[in-house]
Amino acid sequence: MKTQSIVTATATLAALFAISPVARATPPDAQATYRDIQKTLGLVPGFLKAFPETGIAAAWDELKTVQINPNTALPGRTKELIGLAVAAQIPCRYCIYFHTQFAKLDGASDREVKDAIAMAALVRHTSTVLAGMQIDPAAFKQETARMFAYLKHPTATGAATPVTDAASAYRDIERTFGFVPTFLRAFPEEGIAAAWREAKSVHLNPETALPGKTKELIGLAIAAQIPCPQCVSFHTEAAKLNGATDQEIGEAVAMAALTRHWSTVLNGSLIDEAAFRKEVDQIVANARKAVAKR
Repeated sequence: MKTQSIVTATATLAALFAISPVARATPPDAQATYRDIQKTLGLVPGFLKAFPETGIAAAWDELKTVQINPNTALPGRTKELIGLAVAAQIPCRYCIYFHTQFAKLDGASDREVKDAIAMAALVRHTSTVLAGMQIDPAAFKQETARMFAYLKHPTATGAATPVTDAASAYRDIERTFGFVPTFLRAFPEEGIAAAWREAKSVHLNPETALPGKTKELIGLAIAAQIPCPQCVSFHTEAAKLNGATDQEIGEAVAMAALTRHWSTVLNGSLIDEAAFRKEVDQIVANARKAVAKR
């Protein structure tokens, strides 16, 4: 009886939606959307044509209002570097090319591109350790709070000593965070010195090409679509500690979502990669010409 009632309810809902005004309403004018894409990009790329006509207006509007909108809280360069970082660890060759070219169009240097990719790698590294070592989420959250409390009011004195082995790594970690977090203790002693040096030389290094806020927003974007709840929590707090606003945090997550979205369309539609790259090159060339005319 219970199974029958579920089937009946489902059939009834299907019948209702089939005759609803929403379902019968005329879909947005795809041709008008294609004209706007042509006007904006100088051509209509194959991957946008591959998207269903019934949804292209909304999909294009989201792309315009988030990714290619010059009036968002995050500048274009930051958004494209976030897109590149997400693409690098999906991995999606289409999106890697697209976001690299557009990041450079927005003024990103080779060093900034490398930093973005390295941050993506480090977040995947940490996420893997957290999941694989089965670190308790509640305990991790408590340790994160303890860590950020210390970072706001550090008490370490004197110069840091070189990290050469596990013992010196633990001392430096304690000097940095106030204690050695469980997930770092769980990492093999043979590799903790190298792993910690890498994290300090990229993620925690104030001298990288990318500022701390951008690196933490990249970390959040990566974490959001792995997904890794512990990393989301960590990088959200770290981004705020580095001055990120709620709007910037929301846009970073939205860029991660958009990159996964279009990666799915590109790969699922088997878009020819060589043709895609030519179209991206043409879009970039069109954008450069438009800037030159101003």
